[in-house]
Amino acid sequence: MRVHLIRHFAPDVAPGVCYGSADLAVSDQVHDHMLPFALAALPAAVPVYSSPLKRCLRLARALAPEVRIDPRLAELDFGAWELRPWSEIARAEVDAWAANVAHYRPGGGADSVAAMALRVHAFYDDLLQAPHTECVLVCHAGTIRLFAARQLGLAPSEMARHAAAHAHAIGYGGVLTLDCV
Repeated sequence: MRVHLIRHFAPDVAPGVCYGSADLAVSDQVHDHMLPFALAALPAAVPVYSSPLKRCLRLARALAPEVRIDPRLAELDFGAWELRPWSEIARAEVDAWAANVAHYRPGGGADSVAAMALRVHAFYDDLLQAPHTECVLVCHAGTIRLFAARQLGLAPSEMARHAAAHAHAIGYGGVLTLDCV
């Protein structure tokens, strides 16, 4: 199956602010500017799946009249860190996460990267059972990194370690196309 993963457009949040599961919107100006690029980069008339967060849903609904919303595509929950400037998060907390990126729950959030990998792995396996041969996923940088690790054939624990070990370069509105088996 050919899967086109697109990261949501830049959300309406100040630079340097930590966010993951916060349900941030995208401004009309950013959305209207970026949408033509997304439409040009993605196939039309294929199923579209989306994270339930507003910054993804708006783009997904612009791509297709029917969107399949799946919470397994949501970004990592940063708990008490959500919507706080990174500069205000205690260095000891950030260091604790850096020491155990796969299993630490940043900000006491709902999940770790390893837990997120489990949900992305389950989504990937379910997607391969779908009757279509091509689709679009509108999601987040973390989700895309884990999905790409799963496409390499990695188990969830390895997906988390792989994603943690490789810095991402997935820009807002960036598209990654994978052939998944």
